[in-house]
Order: sequence, then C-alpha cells, then structure tokens
Amino acid sequence: MTWSDPYSSRVGGEARTVPRKDPVIHDAETASRGPLDAEQLERFDREGLLELQRFFDVREMEPLRDEAERLKTATAEANAEAIVHEPESGEVRSVFAIHESSPVFARLIRQPRLLDIATQILGSDVCIHQSRINYKPAFRGREFDWHSDFETWHVEDGMPRMRALSLSICLFENNPYNGALMLVPESHRVFVSCRGRTPERHYERSLQRQEFGVPEREIVSHLVRRSGITAPTGPPGSILLFDCNTLHGSNGNITPWPRTNLFYVFNSTLNRLEAPFSGQPPRPEHIASRRFEPLAHAG
Repeated sequence: MTWSDPYSSRVGGEARTVPRKDPVIHDAETASRGPLDAEQLERFDREGLLELQRFFDVREMEPLRDEAERLKTATAEANAEAIVHEPESGEVRSVFAIHESSPVFARLIRQPRLLDIATQILGSDVCIHQSRINYKPAFRGREFDWHSDFETWHVEDGMPRMRALSLSICLFENNPYNGALMLVPESHRVFVSCRGRTPERHYERSLQRQEFGVPEREIVSHLVRRSGITAPTGPPGSILLFDCNTLHGSNGNITPWPRTNLFYVFNSTLNRLEAPFSGQPPRPEHIASRRFEPLAHAG
C-alpha cells in the first residue's frame, strides 16, 4: 500500500467509504457495438448489476450440470488446492480455475455471446481473473458475508482499478429460499474501506468464511437504507452480471433444493495485476490469474 492508493483498505482501524474513481462502462464507442442494448447498459451503469433470464436454454444446461457434478466428485484428479470445502460438513463448496481444468467450461466462456458482453462493458480485450463453481448443497450450504470483490482483489491480488466484472450462470434454479446471491444496487459507486490487517495466507480461511474485508455493519446498513437489497432469482440458464465493486453476500441454504452457479470474472487486459496492496505475496494462480492473454472466441 502506498500513499497514492485511491482504494486503500485493511490498513488498521479505519473504516470509511470513498467515491468510485473509475467508470463503470469504460469506452462509449466499444459499448455502442456490443450485444447489450442501451437500456441494459444504462441499468448496469446505474445499479452495478444486470439479470438476463433464460440466457441459455434447457438443452444447453444438461452438459454443464453434468460437468459440474463430475468436477465435484472427481476431486482426486483435480488440483487439491483449487477445491474448497464447507467448514463443518466437509462437502465441496467451490472448485476454482474451471476454465483451465475443464474443456467444457473453457469453451463456454469463449462463446461470443458471453465474451462480447464483457468486452462491451470493460471497453477492451478481456482475460479471466478467476473462475469457479460455487456449490450450495441442500440443507447444508453455508452463508457468505457481505463484501466487495474488488476490495479483496485490490488488497490481496493487486488489481489496481475497478475494470472487472463477474458473470454468474445458474445451473439450477435460484429461488428466494435456497441461498440466492443478494446484492446492494448502486453500492458499486462507493469503495468501502475495511478495518484490520490481512493475515498471512488469509485465502486459506476466507474462501470458507470471510472475516477480513467485511464492511462494518453501519456502512452496510446505510447503503441498504439508500438502495435496498435485490436477490436475483431465475430458472437454470439465467445469468447475472455484476460490477467488481458491487456489495453482495448470500444466506445459507437449509432447503431441499441445491443452488449451484458458475462464476467467471473478466478483467480488462489493461488492468494488469500489480503487487498486492496488502504487501503480502500474491494469492495462488488458481484463485487470481496473473496471465493476461486476451480471450478469443471459441472456434
């Protein structure tokens, strides 16, 4: 961390909010040529998120669900470090770097209809910062506290600016009861600086239960009073786009219905990672890729 860091966080006892210093839609000319229409772009810019129901049809979901189940059960064949388990039950919570370990998911993210949306919003070629499957099993899926992804990526990965976005793809129905993602609209307009200092190898615990990088309750309450909470729901094949700085979290799942989502994080190739602003070594490659080759359309 240096004095010139516009998004300093976890530097001691201070918790505060500062206005965002980066655009949300990064290049007007590029944005005018992409698949999202003007109304959809305006909503993403205003709220920091955009839902697209039934983006994929039912037939397209079957091989993706099969592949997600294969990765969940084939843990012996995978990079053990890329697999995160639930803290109590031991069930698989997440599998990271799926764009590298799975040809199915590598082809998926190179589909022009997905890749062109990311390019349209970020205004440049894009690369993958992170990819994963999040499993929230029936009855035992745990909650995840409020946070801004960018705060973590800035502090722990060295992402310098807010020029990244997340794409979530529903493999199973996301409903109001099974731990759907909750987001605070318009929260992407402020950066929430958090208290504390990041422990060494924090990622080994934070991917199960985040304790550092969690905003103060008073700040979350203020943002929610201003803009409310939305919990996008939808059938399999629906997608959610959200800005890297949109505050979000999720409740646990005590229902009989599993909630499994794919997540891809697109980063601009112009937003190359630097040394982490925590002053610690970078997180492992399977969590935060430091490769910046532009993604190309699937052949």
